[in-house]
Amino acid sequence: MARPTKCRRVCRYPESLCFSPDNGKMDEPVILTVDEFEVIRLIDREGASQEEAGIQLGVARTTVQKIYETARKKLADSLVLGLTLKIEGGDFKLCNGTDITCPKHSCNQKQIAEKFKMKKGEKIMRIAVTYENGEIFQHFGHTERFKVYDVEDNKIVSSQVLDTNGSGHGALAGILKALNVDVLICGGIGGGAQMGLSQAGIKLYGGVSGNADNAVNALLGGTLDFNPDVKCSHHEHEYGGEAHTCGEHGCGKGNCGNH
Repeated sequence: MARPTKCRRVCRYPESLCFSPDNGKMDEPVILTVDEFEVIRLIDREGASQEEAGIQLGVARTTVQKIYETARKKLADSLVLGLTLKIEGGDFKLCNGTDITCPKHSCNQKQIAEKFKMKKGEKIMRIAVTYENGEIFQHFGHTERFKVYDVEDNKIVSSQVLDTNGSGHGALAGILKALNVDVLICGGIGGGAQMGLSQAGIKLYGGVSGNADNAVNALLGGTLDFNPDVKCSHHEHEYGGEAHTCGEHGCGKGNCGNH
C-alpha cells in the first residue's frame, strides 16, 4: 500500500489563480497545484535550494525535486502550447505563523500573526466586513480595511475599523485569522481567498452589498441576504468566446484534512 501524501506547508496563497493566453484556445487548461506553485516560488523566485525548499515545505529534498520537475513541465506546456494555466488543489496546509518547525524568520504568516494579533473573549463572536465609507466593499482582494464587530449574546458590544496596510488578497485570509475572526461578510470574492478562509475556519457570507452595520444586524437577526455560490466578477474574462471565472477553481481539495 502506498504511503499517504504528506501535507506541504505553504507560506501564502497565489495572488492570481488563472493565467490565460490571448488566443482563446478551448483546450483543457493546465492545472498547477498550490504546493507546486509554492516550490516554483521558493526555488525560482526566492532562490532557495531544493534542500531549503524541502525544509520550508516540511518534506524531503527528493519530494521537492519531483514536485519541481512536474511543475516546470506544466509551466512549459502552458507557455509553449498556449494553454490556460490554473492554480488549484494539491496536498498542502497554510502556515499558521506559529509553527516552530518553520525555519523562515521572515515568514509572511509569522509577520501577519504578530502584526494583527487580536485577543478575543471566550463568549465573543467576531465578525469582519470588507469596508469602505460605511458600505460593504465589493472586491475582497482589493479591500483596504475591515470593520470588525465583537458580538456577545447576539448583540454588538464593540466595533472598530482596521487597515490592511495594502496587503494583497493572498495575505488577507491570514490577517482575518490573526484577528481571530469567526465570520466574514463581503461582496465578490475569488476562489483562492475562499480557500484561505476555509482553512482558517472562517465562515463566509459573500455576495452582500449595502451598509456594513445593517448587514451585521441582519446576520444576527437571521435575515442576511447572501450568495453561497459567490464568485468575484473582478476575475472574469473572456475565454474561447465564453465568460468564465478563473478564481472559482481554487478549491484547495487535498488529503490534508483541513481543506
